[in-house]
This record gives sequence, C-alpha cells and structure tokens, in this order.
Amino acid sequence: MTKKNQNPTEDQLHKIPLRITDTTLRDAHQSLWATRMRTDDMLQIIDTIDNVGFYSLECWGGATFDVCLRFLRENPWERLRMIKARAKNTPLQMLLRGQNLVGYRNYADDVVDRFVALACENGIDIFRVFDALNDTRNLQAAIKAVKKHGGHAQGTLCYTISPVHTVEKFVQYAKEQADLGIDSLCIKDMAGILSPISAERLVGALVKELNIPIQIHCHASSGMAIATYVEGVRAGAGAIDCAISSMAGSSSQPPVETMAAIFAETNYSAGLDMDALEKVSKYFDELAPKRRQSSTPMPAIDPGILLHQIPGGMISNFRSQLEMQKSLDKLPEVLKEVSRVREDLGFPPLVTPTSQIVGTQAVMNIISGERYKIIPNEVKDYVRGLYGRSPAAISDEMIKKILGDEKPITHRPADRLSPMLPKSTDAVDPKLIEHEEDIISYILLPEPALEYFKWRALAPDQRPETPADLELKKLKLTDKKESTAAAPAASAQATPAAPLNLPPNFQGIANEMSEKIGGLVLEELVFSRGEFKVSIKASGASAVSSFAATSPVASPATASAAPAQASVPVAEPKKAEKAPEVKSANQKTINSPLVGTFYSSPGPGKPAFVKEGDIVEKGAKVCIVEAMKLFNEISAPVKCRVIKLMAEDGMVVEKDQPLIAIEVLA
Repeated sequence: MTKKNQNPTEDQLHKIPLRITDTTLRDAHQSLWATRMRTDDMLQIIDTIDNVGFYSLECWGGATFDVCLRFLRENPWERLRMIKARAKNTPLQMLLRGQNLVGYRNYADDVVDRFVALACENGIDIFRVFDALNDTRNLQAAIKAVKKHGGHAQGTLCYTISPVHTVEKFVQYAKEQADLGIDSLCIKDMAGILSPISAERLVGALVKELNIPIQIHCHASSGMAIATYVEGVRAGAGAIDCAISSMAGSSSQPPVETMAAIFAETNYSAGLDMDALEKVSKYFDELAPKRRQSSTPMPAIDPGILLHQIPGGMISNFRSQLEMQKSLDKLPEVLKEVSRVREDLGFPPLVTPTSQIVGTQAVMNIISGERYKIIPNEVKDYVRGLYGRSPAAISDEMIKKILGDEKPITHRPADRLSPMLPKSTDAVDPKLIEHEEDIISYILLPEPALEYFKWRALAPDQRPETPADLELKKLKLTDKKESTAAAPAASAQATPAAPLNLPPNFQGIANEMSEKIGGLVLEELVFSRGEFKVSIKASGASAVSSFAATSPVASPATASAAPAQASVPVAEPKKAEKAPEVKSANQKTINSPLVGTFYSSPGPGKPAFVKEGDIVEKGAKVCIVEAMKLFNEISAPVKCRVIKLMAEDGMVVEKDQPLIAIEVLA
C-alpha cells in the first residue's frame, strides 16, 4: 500500500491531490462522546496522527472549550499548546463561532481580536469561522482578526434546507464573505442533510462565481455523506472533512479510510499513510468504552434528521437533556416540534447556538403542555435580533407573543457592546488568574472558568474528582446494575438487590459534599443502592476514613460512621424548604416547570427578582431555572405577595418542585 513520502508513480503524478481534514480530535468525539475526550487521550496518539498526511487537524473550538473547563477540569489553552508541540507536520484548525467565539452569545470586538491573537500564538493555523444565521455582519470582526494575526480565514456556509435557503442565497452569502477577504470557504452540513445532487449544484455554482478553494464538511447521520463527498469533489471541491473509522459514522463524519479508498480509484489522491491510519483506528476503538457517555449504541442511520435537521453535535445531548427532564418518551413529539419552532423563528440553520435555542424552546413547548408558555431568555434575544438577522422574517404575531411591545434591532448586534477587556475580571480573585488566557476564558464562560480556576488552585491531592469522572462512575454503576439484574439468582433464598436510582441532581450533591466537608479532602463519592459512599481524609494525612451516609433523595437522611475512627459528620446537600403552612385558599406556590438549577437573580452581583414581602404583578419575572444551557425566566402566574423563597441559588430543583410561596391577591 502507498505510504506517505514514497516516490509517486507515473499514474499518481497525474492525480489531483485531495486534501482531507481530520476531525477526530474535535467534532468526532463531540458528536459521539459528548466531547469527553481528554487531552492525555490525544497526546498518546498525536505523533501517529501527525504522520498520516492530513491537510489539517481540527482539534479545538466548538464545544471543546466549554467541556474542558466545565467537565474535564482541563485548561483548553494548555491542550492547544501541548498538541502544537507534538504536531510538527500538520496545521491545526479550530471551529470559531464568529462573534460568539467559543461561547453562546456575542462578545465585544476587543475580545474577538484578543481571542484570535492568543489562539494564533498558542498554535491555531486555520480558523473556520461561521455564523449560525449566515449573517455576514457577525463574521466581520473575527475574519478581520484572523487576517490581522496571520491565520488562514476559512469562511463558512451553514447548510440547511428551507423555502428561503436556495443555491442563489448561499452564493450570495459566499460572495459577501469573499468580500471580507476569506482564504477558503467551507460548506458546513452540520446535520448530514446535503444530498449528492445538491452538493454538485451548490459546489458547481460556488466554483463558477468564486476563485477560492471549497471544502465540504458533512455528518454521516442520514447516510448520504459519502456519496455527497464524491459528487462535491467531482464538482470542484478540493477538500473534505473525515474522522478515523473507529470514530466515524452516525452523527460524526464519514471514515477517512473509506474516502481515501474511493478517491484512490479516481483522478484524486489523498496520499495518506494507511498503516498509520490503522494504528490510529485501533487506538480509538480501544479508548471508546472508557469515554463514550452511554453503553447504548447510537443508530447508524437516522433518516428522521432529514425532517428535524438536528446536527450531530447536539443530537446526543438532546437525548440526555430530555432524559434529565424525565421526558425521554416525548422525543418523537419534540422532534416534530423542532420543525414548527424553526419555522416560527424564520428558518434558522440548526447549529450552535441556534440549535440550542430552537431545540430548547421545542422541549419547553412539549413538557409544559403549552406552546411558548415558557420562553428562555436566549429565545427572546434571538427574536430581538441580538444573535443576528433571521434568514426569513419572523411574523409580527410571533414577535408580539415573545417580546410584547418591544421592537427588534436592525443594526449589527455587536455594535451595542462596549469593550469588555478593561474591567473583565474585576470580580475575580487575582490569585486565581495565572495567564492572560485565563482572562479570556473567564469573559467567554464565567461560571465554568471560575469553577476550573478554584479547582486548579487546590493542591493536586486535594482536588475532588472531575465531573466527567463522576459521570463515568455513574455510568459504570448503571451498567453493573443492569448486568446484575440480567444474571440468574445465586440461590432461591437470595434477596433481590435494591434498585439503583441515581438522583438527577447527583452531580449537584457531589459538588455540595465537596464544599461542605470542611478541612477535609473528598477522595471518592459513589451513589450505590440508596446510599452515598464517601471516602475522606484529613488534609495532608495519609490515613483514609470511610463512612456511608444515606442519600436524602432515597430516604430520610441519617448518617452512620462505618469505621469507628470516621467520626466527622457529613453535611447534607441543600434541600428545598417546605412550603409555609397554608392558612388560606389564597396561599399557593410557584413550582419549577422543569429540572434545572435555581437562581433568584438574573446574574452574579445583580439584585434578586423578588424578595419576601414584595407584591408582584401577573407576568412579572420572579426567578430563573437554568436548564439545557439556557436560562428560563419563571413568571408570576397571578398578582401575588411573595411569602418565602423556598430554594437557594445554585440548587438543583426537580420538575414541579415548589420554588416560591405566594399569597394570591385579588
């Protein structure tokens, strides 16, 4: 077989080199493993990947930045530096969400410029810059910064199917980006809905109108991607995105080995080292059971995606979010509702952040039993125009339903933002900031970044387990339960095992215990058969003490020391207060409409929406429940007096759990 750096044959000299970008280190595990690949996982195989002969390695951006901080307790900047130090042959590439960078909202132009500058300094060569709405105004600052700091600026067309997304419309978007000075253009088919015939037509039109290289990025969700790549390349695209075979297919990209073999029989040659690819494939095949978030295999082909268009990076999270809301059985209804909400909001392409905006609103519409009864802040901001211009006009009726009498903006959303860098970390302890990159991380993702900074500041032997590691323990316990249930009873007298009911706020309880065991280090926290098994040790001591504390979720809380020496009591996790004793029929409670995290104010340092004794009008905002990455404002159902707040900030709450006790006023 042909290996990299071998002398080409006479036949190969007449072939057109096909460039292949490998997505294994970013989009592939984001789509299949909920972005849970660790930096160490990458470093153990990066030397081999670097010698395959790829055009570029997509290894940064997208959801990786958030997940590094929030779940893995890793520094995304350090990950980039470590990969760059090992990948000497292959350019590194990232996915940049235009004015959103790697966050979920627009940031000021000074932050965009500094982020891009630091990304270049730390190792990124190619920036794939996209806007979820294909609003060119949201690409201006990012593309300008990439060109200024010496990077390759790749523009992007977020591909979708709707009455307004025609070939002519996409060509118009592409010309606008070309005017900004992009070096190449990517057709980003994030849901896997670009058909072979449509690819031929779109690529052909772009090649005719533009004089820049065209790349195609498809997900394999619908089963069309391999054929789409073939027709797209034959129509003039010079590059495609692939993943290693053990990380390909389903909601990921097509397998690189398959595409290399197909094009080897044409006038295009990728010239990859197939032996190296075999080693890479084996490595990730063995790693997969340790990293994927579910033991249930994902469907290889999902034809339903041609209707709901939910992208690969979101579909796995979508299922888990519905499961958290105890509404997984409503998935078919939610998928239908996605299409309805998308039409209501002007047919936005479904890619971060619009996929979360549309998807979460669809979930709210179904689980609340009434369309637009609950409207997340982000949906309101979208209709306000703060994310950009919707592809099709939103009806006046829908604007009225979501915004009332407020009018949407018509200017570039970032024009309303003042510079963010000067006072960006005023509220952060300077001891937690180690590098300039930390400042940028905090601006983009304040809560996850601060959690990571505090975790990093601890001595290595005092750091609690990462949320991602706790997730894996939970998964293993669930798998163990299922395998035990399937095994035959050891004897007729055997007592059936108690069911393992992991509470939905398991992670919140873990964090609570970590904080409340004063002066001690939490070594291990496992929820098993109705009890939390906790191992702790005194700071700096070598002896480990263990005890069991009954979970308040399973039964009334009673703590009992296992070994005699374990005499330190465990503080119970926060629980919602009981509602005040009802004195009249006018006393009621405002309950949580979904599972999420309770907040009494719109943000850190801001006053609470309401306090005890306040009289509020019907429809007034009283609190927030954060769920599915969005903040959902809860309104007073009637004119009322606030009697008591029954939940604390940061507390995980269940669906229908009382949040605020009120007295209904006439």
